[in-house]
Amino acid sequence: MSLAGKVVAVVDDEEGVRLALGRLLRAEGSAVEAFASAEAFLAAPWPAPDCLVLDLGLPGMSGPELLRRLEGEGRPVPAVFITARAGEAERQAARRAGAAALLEKPFEGWALVEAVRRAAGAAGSATGGSRTPASPPHMGPPQ
Repeated sequence: MSLAGKVVAVVDDEEGVRLALGRLLRAEGSAVEAFASAEAFLAAPWPAPDCLVLDLGLPGMSGPELLRRLEGEGRPVPAVFITARAGEAERQAARRAGAAALLEKPFEGWALVEAVRRAAGAAGSATGGSRTPASPPHMGPPQ
């Protein structure tokens, strides 16, 4: 599955990360909007993305808190979490939030692209268009 025509939102407090991931995902054909915080994402007047690339440990509202809020508002979006620390606590937090994948920084570009493809593809395939997260392929064994 290509990312062409997919809308991806990148939410990370590090500007360099937002710029690099935006370039990578645009090169794969997706439309990308980048945000420095969960609050900025929520305040933006733009269409719901097909996938979120979301820092797990954002200052203010965290990545898992953002996903729970969107779910609670009836606007679930598949998410790929990225983090500098992917210990057991972080994997559990990502699982509980319903993440499609969790990638530890630094990660290979192809790994992010594949995780976004899976998450965005799962959003519209087997569920007839609903945005139920895919099974988490990058989070280690179930606990």
